[in-house]
Amino acid sequence: MMPFLNLFFNNRDHRKITVVDGRVGFTGGFNLANEYFHITKPYGFWKDSGLRLEGDAVRSLTAMFLEMWHSTDKKENDAEIASFFDLPGVKFEASGFVAPYGDNPIDDEPVGENVYMNIINTAKSYVWFTTPYLIISDELKRSLQLAAKRGVDVRIVTPGIPDKKMTYQVTKSYYNELATSGVHIMEYRPGFVHAKQCVSDDSTAVCGTINLDFRSLYHHFENAVLMFGCDAVMDIKKDFEDVFKQCEDVTAKYAKPKRGPERIVRSLLRLAAPLL
Repeated sequence: MMPFLNLFFNNRDHRKITVVDGRVGFTGGFNLANEYFHITKPYGFWKDSGLRLEGDAVRSLTAMFLEMWHSTDKKENDAEIASFFDLPGVKFEASGFVAPYGDNPIDDEPVGENVYMNIINTAKSYVWFTTPYLIISDELKRSLQLAAKRGVDVRIVTPGIPDKKMTYQVTKSYYNELATSGVHIMEYRPGFVHAKQCVSDDSTAVCGTINLDFRSLYHHFENAVLMFGCDAVMDIKKDFEDVFKQCEDVTAKYAKPKRGPERIVRSLLRLAAPLL
């Protein structure tokens, strides 16, 4: 079977985790490649996001890192693993709470999608997303549509310059259904938005590695951080407001019915959506 058609080929590690001495942790959308740090610019300006953690939350990142590190180790040393959790921690006072979490494709529990859907379903004023790809399940699509129909300000920021042309066409195939329901589609004009984050109602936010696409939500090993009632939520909201100033609202454009050939091509591409 060709790798493209093999579902197990998609079960890759998409997590981005750095832990320093068990005291400080980093995660977000950043990979270790030139475009992420604007050394090269193959797709215009590369917009990404990440966060820095201190305190007990770092232990969760440590556990997720070790989960992947030892996934192929047949001679696990329990004492060695335990030593990573015996490192002196940092006392860190903060308002609200911060909860790092992981998702994987082998436990029959779509944690990443469930977190996003709970935020959407409980949003009262607004819920905003940035994602490089928009290839979603019917359940997640309906949650976004219903939130918009009940008066919630739903906005999704996608790239203005794509990195994968076929995937970008599948992303666009969802615009019409969402736009006609009142979801605002914003395209990031300076280039490629790779940030995976959301914010809602000045109270809740998520930042991590989880895209709004089938691979992230069902096939990949992923991680993110859920924040509630802490100062960082408003920092993320401010980041969104800055991004909106550089976006074009294309909602009205994509709310119009598409031409037959264009609609047919995108419908055919949707058949491969679970593998894109």
